[in-house]
Amino acid sequence: MTTAAIIVAAGRGTRAGGEIPKQWQSLAGRPVLAHTLDAFAGLRRVLVIHPDDRARANALAPGVEIVTGGATRAQSVRNALESLAESGVDKVLIHDGARPLVSPAQIARIVDALETSPAAAPALAVTDALWKGAEGRVIGTQSREGLWRAQTPQGFRFTGILAAHRAFVGDAADDVEVAMAAGLPVAIVPGEETNLKLTFPGDFARAEAILKGARMDIRLGNGFDVHAFTEGDHVWLCGVKVPHGKALLGHSDADVGMHALTDAIYGALAMGDIGRHFPPSDPQWKGAASHIFLQHAIDMAREMGFALMNCDVTLICERPKIGPHAELMRQALATIMGVAVERVSVKATTSERLGFTGREEGIAALATATLVRP
Repeated sequence: MTTAAIIVAAGRGTRAGGEIPKQWQSLAGRPVLAHTLDAFAGLRRVLVIHPDDRARANALAPGVEIVTGGATRAQSVRNALESLAESGVDKVLIHDGARPLVSPAQIARIVDALETSPAAAPALAVTDALWKGAEGRVIGTQSREGLWRAQTPQGFRFTGILAAHRAFVGDAADDVEVAMAAGLPVAIVPGEETNLKLTFPGDFARAEAILKGARMDIRLGNGFDVHAFTEGDHVWLCGVKVPHGKALLGHSDADVGMHALTDAIYGALAMGDIGRHFPPSDPQWKGAASHIFLQHAIDMAREMGFALMNCDVTLICERPKIGPHAELMRQALATIMGVAVERVSVKATTSERLGFTGREEGIAALATATLVRP
């Protein structure tokens, strides 16, 4: 089935303040309507505008069908529906242009509901006490039982809502009112608190905060490394020199824990691994201290705008015992990366005498790093 989205944006929105209608005002550096149109990317989109906004619409939305609205909201929607009458559209979503934060999940729920109902709309149950007021005073109360806060997009099977609008006289608060006047049953689909309608100046600040949270880029990376034992009297683990009857074999200082953590950070950035940035074929890295690698990885993360939220390193070995050195290791890693030690975890486990670590042939390390970019 073919689904189209009608974005209604022909109003003037004076309660929001500002020199231009609210749907054209800036939200997080872009017009409100830019966010709204993006939410329906992938669907056929029809943007309903005021005649005075034609130039803005042409500049903002090349490729989007543009329809001029009417004197009322109901007429504006009908104009858009009539433009689709011969298009073969089966389902239509009708959405307020001033609701720029509608989620893909919300849209999908509405479309899915139209498989079993001729109309479906999102709503939130009223949970606050309701009053009746006049002249700034409470004059009565109203039961909230069975009351819902309507949202959009409101979805319909196309032929049904087109016929309903053609038969409707006057204006309506939304398209559910038009559908009900025509006798169409409307299914209630759970709405979302973040799907707010920008109405007053303060709503823009709320929307900015929601967008900032939604845009947060959270990356998770994993790293794994193994080094075999060789002759020696100590091992480097997570930046700490640990006395031991053997050493770890490697091109650098073979700090298996720091290597795993470095790869975890590179992995979170989708920037390869240590070998990509410090090839073992390059003699300058022979015997190099592994903090060079870790410092490079964390510096790259910061250059890309990421901060390390936390990291966790697990060392897998029978010996040496890690517990007595774990706090020093946490502090060493935190110092190298320039983060609070509370964001760094180092722990150890054995393999119950199984495998190469159980036979004390080497040490393995597993690390996870979480990076966040606001």
